[in-house]
Amino acid sequence: MVLPVTAVPLQPLVSLPAILVGLVVLALVVLVGRVVLAVAWRLVLIALAIGLGLWILGILGFSVL
Repeated sequence: MVLPVTAVPLQPLVSLPAILVGLVVLALVVLVGRVVLAVAWRLVLIALAIGLGLWILGILGFSVL
């Protein structure tokens, strides 16, 4: 016999310490992600500057590669 869903008593899904640990882990993931993205943006800007410099040198007739 299958009980209807409404007959099952509702219980809390997790305890308060588990929620707090989950929030701390989420905060750490967000902070680490921010640092990684900041480094990635710097690398993208450096690569853009190098590419632009090589392109301008190529337009001026210098063969660098």
